[in-house]
Amino acid sequence: MDMISSENTPLPATRPYSAPVSRKLAEKPKSGERLQRASIDHLSGTEKAAIVVRALITGETSLTLADLPHDMQADLAQTLGRMRLVDRATMNAVLEEFIETLEQVGLSFPDSLEGALALLGDKLDQKATRRLREMARGGDLDEVWMNLERADDDVLLGLLEMESRMVGAVLLSKLSTDKAARLLMKMDADLAKALALGIGRTEAIAPAAVARIGATLAQQVTDRPKRAFADPPTKRVGNILNSSAPDLRNDLLANLERADETFARKVRKAIFTFKDIATRVQERDVPAIMRDIQSDDMTTLIAGKAEEDAMSLEFLLANMSKRAAATLQDDAAALPRPDPDAYAAASNRVASAIRQLVDNQDISLKQLSEEP
Repeated sequence: MDMISSENTPLPATRPYSAPVSRKLAEKPKSGERLQRASIDHLSGTEKAAIVVRALITGETSLTLADLPHDMQADLAQTLGRMRLVDRATMNAVLEEFIETLEQVGLSFPDSLEGALALLGDKLDQKATRRLREMARGGDLDEVWMNLERADDDVLLGLLEMESRMVGAVLLSKLSTDKAARLLMKMDADLAKALALGIGRTEAIAPAAVARIGATLAQQVTDRPKRAFADPPTKRVGNILNSSAPDLRNDLLANLERADETFARKVRKAIFTFKDIATRVQERDVPAIMRDIQSDDMTTLIAGKAEEDAMSLEFLLANMSKRAAATLQDDAAALPRPDPDAYAAASNRVASAIRQLVDNQDISLKQLSEEP
């Protein structure tokens, strides 16, 4: 039944979707006189939307509702099925309000992350764009998971160690690929293996259960008490040892292992010195590293010819351009052997530059093998 009544069709006695129309409103307006708009305060937003959609369809306007959220489409369809007749005054008032609302719009924004990325185009760098697209994969992105995505790695590692393997697998599945991979590299090998296997068993988990897990984890992150220190103890000790002399570092690690083997193992994973380059740096990251370190430090290290750092030096030289490697070796050949303090300072600066790149997520280190 057409919901828009004609002038000659009598309205039913009960008209829940019609505005009260006075005799004056029913009369044709005189020349130059504007007809008073009927009151539509009794209509809900969904009922007004249904009237607009019905009028557009009647006017054979090309219309698609597929981009609306599913629950909104369902509400609109149910309202259309429930409404009967609407008088012309009510229809005109709704349409006029709709047009006035459109005319008052200054800007409209995309209704999804994908739409925002399309709007921004090449205004974002490739890394940020890739990360956002991974966050929005499957079109299932909400504030809870975005908060977890923004949480510190150490906070999430604590959750993954404390929660069940299935809960941890759900969390990793909902994080961006880069963040999930980084967390797996930072955790113990046994836990990483268990969580990777757990991801394969998450397919049958109901969306409602996933939502509850996300809400619970996000609440735990929010409820964490403020810490006096920004970094966890293992990282603070690791940072101290990174800047210590090799002999002192080795003695302290040995003492830590005798006192608390688990804590010492985590501290060792937080340590990165020049001699770790050969075993933990990715070959593809060497060009980026060389852009961030001073050539004077490299020539000092090459001229020092320290046996314990030989593998790391060879690794760097082998994975940079042949011309750059030859230039550094030629420059180093003309230098005298540096004193131990100058050599240690240069190696610390190079290692510190690499750690900074890792902290900035510009590069990633290989996972450290587990201690027996």
